[in-house]
Amino acid sequence: MGTRNHTGVTDFILMGLTDSAETQLVLSVLFLLIYLITVLGNMGMILIIRLDPQLHTPMYFFLTHLSFLDFSYSSVVTPKTLQNLLTSTKSISYLQCFTQMYFFILYVAAECFLLSSMAYDRYVAICRPLHYPVILSTTLCRALLAGSYVVGFVDSTVVVVSMSTLHFCNTNVIQHFFCDSSPILALSCSDTHKAEIIIFIFAGFSLIVSLSTISGSYLSILSTILKINSATGKKKAFSTCASHLLGVTIFYSSTIFTYLKPKSSYSLGRDQVASVFYTIVIPMLNPLIYSLRNREVKSAALRVLQKREGSKKLKY
Repeated sequence: MGTRNHTGVTDFILMGLTDSAETQLVLSVLFLLIYLITVLGNMGMILIIRLDPQLHTPMYFFLTHLSFLDFSYSSVVTPKTLQNLLTSTKSISYLQCFTQMYFFILYVAAECFLLSSMAYDRYVAICRPLHYPVILSTTLCRALLAGSYVVGFVDSTVVVVSMSTLHFCNTNVIQHFFCDSSPILALSCSDTHKAEIIIFIFAGFSLIVSLSTISGSYLSILSTILKINSATGKKKAFSTCASHLLGVTIFYSSTIFTYLKPKSSYSLGRDQVASVFYTIVIPMLNPLIYSLRNREVKSAALRVLQKREGSKKLKY
């Protein structure tokens, strides 16, 4: 079988989350609802920020692209998962599988560094407010954004190229609901040590560098907040970064649990629960976190709606 090509298989079978038809139906309805909220929430966030001039600031510039990344990596995984839940067709071609894995890693790695850029934005806003417009210039914001996508591109390219050298000669059944690195490593019949090291290095680099930036930013922010004498001032300063801190905590806790561990500790049940959370649930939560806890976004949404209603009245 291995003489046919270097992989030994031309397609894979995604086993999904469960074999129970009733559970599959419940999950398909739940995931469809979550995905619709994800699309509407993230696209709505982008639209509101674009339409309201008062939100044309560095923080909301980054938030626009965070919404885009959440929408993108959810869309890489969720539609195929829904198809597998709703139909008997669970196969995915070798090319489609590695393409899905490539774009998923690209978007997740880019989001890691985008979140660190947002933390730096909050650091400048709280610790150096008088210099905020000068430091967070349009040029720097675009450079930080471009850097996030470049890191995502490099990470995904290196990881997927290393994974593509593996042999899959005994079985083509992936014990997962999408093409992620851990279950594919577990499936391979060749030596995965080199690929594991590459994934660990690049995933570790992205997480450590971005988390170091975030941690350093928030330590400085905490130090600055503690120096504020007024309780109202402390509350106001903390509220400006509470949403981002909550989003960072949710995103990194599930990502670290999934990726920064050796192949030997891979557990199907635990990894699938964590994967569902950060691939399907988190992209839905982020727009809710940043909108419900942000007065500026809610005010902007009201202004956009009022303008729309006003334009309708003028037409009549």
